[in-house]
Amino acid sequence: MSDPRRDGHQPTPHIAAPLSRREMLVRGGGGFGALALAHLLGSNPLRGATPPEGVPNALLGGVSYTIPTRVKSCIFLFMEGGPSHIDTFDPKPMLNKLAGRPLPASFKPVITPMGEAGSPLLASKRKWKQHGKSGLWVSDWLPHLAECVDDIAVIRSCWSNGLNHVGGVCQMNTGSILAGRPSLGSWVSYGLGSENQNLPGYVVLLDNPGSVVAGGPRNWGAGFMPATYQGTRLGAASDVIPNLATPKQVSADRQRDKVEFLHRLNARHADQRQDQTELDARIRAYELAFRMQAEAPEAVDLTRESEETKSLYGLDRKETKVFGQNCLLARRLVERGVRFVQLYHGAGSKWDAHAGIEKNHTGLCEGMDQPVAALLKDLKRRGLLDETLVVWGGEFGRTPMSEQGDGRDHNPYGFTMWMAGGGIQGGRTIGATDEVGLHAIEDRLHVHDLHASILALMGVDHTKLVYLHKGRPERATLNEGIVSEKLLAS
Repeated sequence: MSDPRRDGHQPTPHIAAPLSRREMLVRGGGGFGALALAHLLGSNPLRGATPPEGVPNALLGGVSYTIPTRVKSCIFLFMEGGPSHIDTFDPKPMLNKLAGRPLPASFKPVITPMGEAGSPLLASKRKWKQHGKSGLWVSDWLPHLAECVDDIAVIRSCWSNGLNHVGGVCQMNTGSILAGRPSLGSWVSYGLGSENQNLPGYVVLLDNPGSVVAGGPRNWGAGFMPATYQGTRLGAASDVIPNLATPKQVSADRQRDKVEFLHRLNARHADQRQDQTELDARIRAYELAFRMQAEAPEAVDLTRESEETKSLYGLDRKETKVFGQNCLLARRLVERGVRFVQLYHGAGSKWDAHAGIEKNHTGLCEGMDQPVAALLKDLKRRGLLDETLVVWGGEFGRTPMSEQGDGRDHNPYGFTMWMAGGGIQGGRTIGATDEVGLHAIEDRLHVHDLHASILALMGVDHTKLVYLHKGRPERATLNEGIVSEKLLAS
C-alpha cells in the first residue's frame, strides 16, 4: 500500500477524544446487558435483526412479525381542515327536516371549539344519488369518486379526541393530540422498511407549498424513534426535489468521492455521540441523496406519462392540476417501492369551513374529486390497487349545527373516512352516525382502531410492533386500538 503522503495527499488529522463516563458505561456494560437481553428474548419474533418474511430489504431495527398480506404500500389522502361528512358520504334526511331548529334535547350535546351555543341545524344543499352495483350514496359534489364506489369501503363511524386542528391533525397522524410521538408513516417505515433503497421510504406531498400544515413537520416526524424513519417532504411538481441535480462541472466520480469523505467525517463525529440519532439520520440522508440522483429524476418526471393519463388526473385543468400532479406522483412512487406516501389536500386547513361552506367545499371538492378518482382507476388498471392501500379523510368532520349562519364547526364525535385497495371489499359502508350526523353510534372506530386496521392491512400486528423508549415498550396505537374485523372481512 502506498504512503498517502508520498502521493501528495495529506491524511485528515484525527485527535482521539477521551471517553465520557456515559460512553465508558455504554461500551463497558452494554455487552453484558446484551447477553441478558438475548436470553430474555429467546425465540421472540420481535428481534429486528431478522427481516420480515417477504420484505428482503427491511431496515434493521424493524419487526419480523407480520400478517400474510399482499399490501406493499399505503397512500394517505389527508383533507386538512376537516371535510363535511354529512355533505359528501353520509346523507342525513332528518337533518333537512329539522333544519333551522336547535339540536333536539334527545341528542347528546357536545362541546364546539368555536363556542356557539344553541345554533340551529344547517340543512345540506347537496343532491344525493346511489351509485355503482353496490348502491352507495354519494353527493353531487363528488361525481368522479361516485364512479369508484364499488372499490371503496366507507367508514361512517370514525371519532377522535382533537377539538382543534393542531391536536386533531396530530392525532390522526401520530395517535396522540400531543406532540412527540412517531407518525404512522414512521411506524410503517420502522416495521417494514423500504423496497427501494434509492428513494425515501416515506414521502409527504403538499398541494399548497407556501402553507403550513397545522402542527407543522411533527405530523410526519419520527418522534422518539431514530430520525431516519421520519417522512421526506417533496416540493411542487415543477421542482419536486430541490438541489438534486449534480452541477455539470462535477463528475460522478468526484461526487462519489465527496460523499465518501463526508461520510467518514460524519461517522467519526457520530461514533462518540451514539445517543444522538439525528447524526445517523443525517449520514443516511447524504447517502440516500446521492443514490436518488440516479433514480429520483426518472421517478418524479411526469412528462414520461401519456397525454391520456395526464388528462385522467386533470393535469389539463387549472382546478385539478396541482393535486392531480401529486396523485400521479404518488402512483409513480408506490410503483417504485415507496412504502408510505401522504398527500395533503387543502394544506393550511383550507377545508375548515366555519363560514360559507358551500363556496369552500364546492371549490375544494372540484380540485380533489377527479385526481383521487383517477388515482384509484389508474392503480386498478395497472394491477396495483390490491397491493396499495388508499386512505381518505381529514382530522375530523363538521357539525350538523350551523356556525356563523352558513358554516359548520369541527366535529370529532362522528365523521367519515374511506379506504380502498389492499384487498378491502369495496361497495359497502361500515358503522353509522346518528340521524343528524353528530355522534358515531354503530361500530365506532377511534383513530387508534383506524391505525391498528391500517397496520393490519399492511401485514403488521400493532400489538407486536414495539419500540423501546426509555425502558417502556411503545406501540403505534399507544397500547390501545382494535382491528376492525368488518373492514378486513372479505
